[in-house]
Amino acid sequence: MCQILIVEDEALVAAFIEKGLRKNGFTTAIAEDGQQALRFGTDDRFELMLLDLGLPIMDGLTVLKTLRDQGDTRPVIIITARKDDRERQKVLNHGADDYVTKPFRFSDLLERIQGLLPRST
Repeated sequence: MCQILIVEDEALVAAFIEKGLRKNGFTTAIAEDGQQALRFGTDDRFELMLLDLGLPIMDGLTVLKTLRDQGDTRPVIIITARKDDRERQKVLNHGADDYVTKPFRFSDLLERIQGLLPRST
């Protein structure tokens, strides 16, 4: 069973994503800030990370850069309200695998997740 780390400080958004993922057979954990994300992010149980950019304590871009600098190659999908194309390109250049803007349809997010996971999952 695939485990996904949801890094999101908005409780309603995190709960929405978690409910949909669990309904589709995934197990999840939620980190509410950048420091928690890095602590969870070093756990090899998680096969994919959904990462908000606007996080307390440490922003999502810093989390992403830190993970990539440590050699972490697991897929990261950015989920953010930021719709700026320059911001999107910056995040992708720093190693994000995909970029989803809020609001989004869960079915679209699920397709992107499934596209990044190994076929055996």
